[in-house]
Amino acid sequence: MEITRQTDYAIRALVHLAGLAPNTRVSTSTISEAEKIPLPFLTKVISHLVKAGLVVTNRGMGGGVSMARPPDEITLLDIIEAVEGPVLLNRCLLREGLCEMEPECGAHAAWEAIQNRLIADLRSVNLSQLADYRKVAKQAK
Repeated sequence: MEITRQTDYAIRALVHLAGLAPNTRVSTSTISEAEKIPLPFLTKVISHLVKAGLVVTNRGMGGGVSMARPPDEITLLDIIEAVEGPVLLNRCLLREGLCEMEPECGAHAAWEAIQNRLIADLRSVNLSQLADYRKVAKQAK
């Protein structure tokens, strides 16, 4: 399993924003340049993040992108679901009865347990932590 480039860009853009002072607005071109994300791609990513309520955008003079919620309230799960939709290891986990093999499937319970652990792990990491990791990594250089 691998996250998409779009999700990677969303995480990088949000880590960038989380590393700024609260309520700071920054242009998408600034994020694009700093995070080495193609601007057209970033614009698409930002629209997903706006719809999910993770960032807000303002047009015009003094406009830009800013966090909609504090970074410690935004998890990796929030970001992934904003871009990709619900985390599902197998379509049979979408809803009960979707797969006719479910009653006798030996893997169903395992998939469900693994998915639940993955979701819990993604929910346990927030944007503040990622921004802190980045600061430490930059200082170590």
